[in-house]
Amino acid sequence: MKAINNNKQMRRVTFLFAASILILNTAKAQILPLNAQYFQNRYLVNPSMAGIDEGLNINGSFRKQWSNIPGAPITQGITLDQQANKVGWGVNIYNEKAGGIQRTKAVGTFAYHLPLSNDDQKLNFGISFGASQDKLDLSSIRNSDINDPSIARFNDRGYALDGDFGVSYTSKGLSVEGAIPNMRSVFRKDDLNFANTPTFYSAIGYKFSLGTGINGITLEPKGVFRGIKNYKNLWDAGVNANFANDKLYIMAMYHNTENATVGFGMNYKSTFYFMAYYNTATSAIAGYTDGDFEINVRVNIGKKP
Repeated sequence: MKAINNNKQMRRVTFLFAASILILNTAKAQILPLNAQYFQNRYLVNPSMAGIDEGLNINGSFRKQWSNIPGAPITQGITLDQQANKVGWGVNIYNEKAGGIQRTKAVGTFAYHLPLSNDDQKLNFGISFGASQDKLDLSSIRNSDINDPSIARFNDRGYALDGDFGVSYTSKGLSVEGAIPNMRSVFRKDDLNFANTPTFYSAIGYKFSLGTGINGITLEPKGVFRGIKNYKNLWDAGVNANFANDKLYIMAMYHNTENATVGFGMNYKSTFYFMAYYNTATSAIAGYTDGDFEINVRVNIGKKP
């Protein structure tokens, strides 16, 4: 009997150790969020940005990190948002798999855009509600018994209530953003994701133009300050440049994790947008991988030319 109890205890320790490693892998993935959130699709991180742009916007993002590392994180994001007078609505679906841990989150968003003047100044509020779930791929746990209660209990937790809150100020030039993402911990105290959830997001940017017409350039420098639970606060700084009547885009960001992001994109008749990004590896894993790529596609329906 004592030997049986020891075996069960060993399986529990093995499971908890493996789950901790997988959760930490997911935490590293959150250190580099989807790059589209900085300029191309700000609704990804801030619900107050739902419906901030004219028309119906459909965005899709895909990224696979550290391709030469087994269990490398794969991230997908899909958003839909639309403006309806002073109100905006949206749907935000996010899925990430790192090692054997898969996180899925789906929320619906309501936003209100309060005009402050005739100069396109707005104070924006947004709130999202939905559900998220973490699942463990049992095949990723070696030498374990799937009937062990401590292992089965991880996937038995099901979906948890989740949400986000955001505010922002926008004008023709200045934008100031603040958001509290992943409010799951407010609703669920037994959350095991102790090291990989963003705790806050803030950003400030200013857009200005150099010249007009086909030869004009629009520059938007931006600074970002954000937090990850049980990790040091992070900052990012960079600039987005638009050329040829906003038909071509170049973006560059530097992160205090000692890595950088560059992006290039284009749009066709202000309807179809394409952006590709490359992240250099963070200093912590630079010896194991060269970086990763991300693609974001956006379709706008109903925007006035």
